Amino acid sequence: MAGRRVGQKAIDWALFAERVPPNQRAQFLALKSKSDAIKAKYTATPEKPQQIDWAFYRARVPIAGLVDQFEKAYNNVKVPVPQDTASAKIEDQVKQMDKIAADFKKESDGRIARFQKEVDRLNSMIPFEDMTKEEFAEAFPESVEQRKKYPYWPHYPYWQ
Repeated sequence: MAGRRVGQKAIDWALFAERVPPNQRAQFLALKSKSDAIKAKYTATPEKPQQIDWAFYRARVPIAGLVDQFEKAYNNVKVPVPQDTASAKIEDQVKQMDKIAADFKKESDGRIARFQKEVDRLNSMIPFEDMTKEEFAEAFPESVEQRKKYPYWPHYPYWQ
């Protein structure tokens, strides 16, 4: 089969489809159908081309040496296969993106822990309705400076 010629990476279309926004669904389906058509053509071709029966042509062609000339030219043809220069770059980019994602996850876990501490502190406080002004000032010391700077309600300039 032709699939053995190239080390293919399988695409998880279901996972891909989950990440496609609804407004790009038609484009995704067009890409998938094109990919399936190309893959079907690719797998339908044999791994090695059919062998030419040169003896059959020698018996049928009246010009002497013409078939031998074609056979020699056919055997000398070498189809160049381009070198893969992109895979190494792609692998480097994958490694960089994995590192960036891991760093982001680590930073996000730190932020989550910090915010969870703040949520726990706010949940452990007495309700605002039951607080006195002194308890509020103790719970939110940054508001005391604001009240000193703007002593009248709403404790910030109205033009802000």
